[in-house]
Amino acid sequence: MPLTPADFLVTTDWLERHLDDPALRILDGSWHMPADNRDPGAEFRSCHIPQAQFFDIDATSDQSSDLPHMVPDAGQFARQVAALGIGQDNAVVVYDTQGLFSAARVWWLLRAMGISNVAVLEGGLPKWMAEGRVVATVPETPRPATLTARMDERRVRSAEQVLQATRDDGTQIVDARAPARFRGEVPEPRAGLRSGHIPGSRNVFFKALLTDDGTLKSDDELRAVFEEAGVDLNKPVITSCGSGVTAAVLALALEKLGHRDVAIYDGSWTEWGQNRELPIETGKAD
Repeated sequence: MPLTPADFLVTTDWLERHLDDPALRILDGSWHMPADNRDPGAEFRSCHIPQAQFFDIDATSDQSSDLPHMVPDAGQFARQVAALGIGQDNAVVVYDTQGLFSAARVWWLLRAMGISNVAVLEGGLPKWMAEGRVVATVPETPRPATLTARMDERRVRSAEQVLQATRDDGTQIVDARAPARFRGEVPEPRAGLRSGHIPGSRNVFFKALLTDDGTLKSDDELRAVFEEAGVDLNKPVITSCGSGVTAAVLALALEKLGHRDVAIYDGSWTEWGQNRELPIETGKAD
C-alpha cells in the first residue's frame, strides 16, 4: 500500500486513483454541533464516497462519561473499528462533510490508538463533489477485521494535567475556538458553561488554518498563524477547543509543520467551563 505514516494528508486525485486498492479503507468521520440539528449518519447513508464506512464519533467514545465523545478504552475502540473492516494492515483515509472539521478528530483518535497508517482527505466530501467525482448512495456492508489497539497516553491530557501545564512555562495551551468565545464575549453553545479560556492559553481559531476549499494552508501560512498568536513552535503544545474535535485540526496543522510534541485536552472547554473549581480568564491573551 503506497500510503505511509508520513502521508497524513491525501488529495482527492490520490484517493480516486486508489479507490480499488484492497488494502485501503475509507471513513466518513462527520460530526456536527448539536445546535446544527444535522444527522451525520443519515447524511452518510444518502451520499458518501464509494466504499466508505461511517465512523460515529459519539458512539465510538467512553459511554460512561457525562462529557461528549471522550476517548474510549482500547478494547472498545478495537471492537468498533474492526467491525468497520479495519485491521492491522490497512491504510485508512478519513473525510467529513464540512471540508476539514471532525475528520481530524478521527485521524487523531486512530493514531492515538496505534493505527499509524491513516490520513485525512484534503477538502473532504465538499471538494470531492465540487470536482464531480463519483459518490455512492447505498452503504456497503463491511467484512469485520481483527484489530489490536493500545492508547498512546502521550497524545491526550486530562484536566489535572492541563491545570499543571498552566503553571509550567515549558508547555503551551492553544485553544481552537472562535475568538469571541475564547475572550468570553459570547455565551457558550453548551448550556451551563462559563465563558472565557484556560489561563495562559493562546487562541488559534481552527478556521484560520484553512483555505476556502477546506484544505490546510501552506506551511509558511500555518507557521505565521501560530506565531502571530504567540505560539512557540519549538515547545510542547496541548490543544483544546469546545469538546476535543477542532482541537484535532490544530494537531493536524502542527503535524504538517513537523511538530510532534502535541497532545489534546480531551475534555476541553466542556469539562473546564463547567468545573467552577478550575480557573478561567477572559479577554485577549497576553
